[in-house]
Amino acid sequence: MINARREFKSLQDPAMRATVDENLLSVIENARFTAVAVVIDKYELWRKLGDAAPHPYSLGLVYLLQRYVGFLNHVGRRGDVMAEARGATEDRLLGSEFSRLHTQGGQYLPAHAIQAALTSNSLKLRQKSANISGLQLADMLGHPVKQWVLRKKGYSTAPMPRFAERLMEVVEPKLNRNLYQNRVDGYGYVVYPKK
Repeated sequence: MINARREFKSLQDPAMRATVDENLLSVIENARFTAVAVVIDKYELWRKLGDAAPHPYSLGLVYLLQRYVGFLNHVGRRGDVMAEARGATEDRLLGSEFSRLHTQGGQYLPAHAIQAALTSNSLKLRQKSANISGLQLADMLGHPVKQWVLRKKGYSTAPMPRFAERLMEVVEPKLNRNLYQNRVDGYGYVVYPKK
């Protein structure tokens, strides 16, 4: 989509690109969702912890579940977890970690809290080709949100493209927040390991 290739070739036309961009921003702005971003510096993780470092996908899952389960339990709701399939090995590891967390819990994430919040003890994995709206949205937001978080935390000074800036004006209010202090850092985004 960004490179306007194949089925997105029509986006090479500036007028078409502008129309699609405006429509996309409108859809995202009007959609009801709360977002959480987990940014893991894989190099720094391995440098600090070596062979003891957890797999980045497993670590990301823990941070996401902490926030999702906490939110669901706070508002008295139950939910489900779905991720985009990445490959047989990665899917097996992530599914296994999800099941382990559901059964045993993890740091700051007791098993009873997970079981009270989630409707299933299995992680649902779907291929990109399944065209699941929530997964497509997460995929679309992943890079710009990561760049925004890195700039916010001082890890990057690279300028963001204008569309990404506009996108973040729409997405930033949808980031998870501390319900009492309205704080986003540590709730709507997590960076690990910390500098």
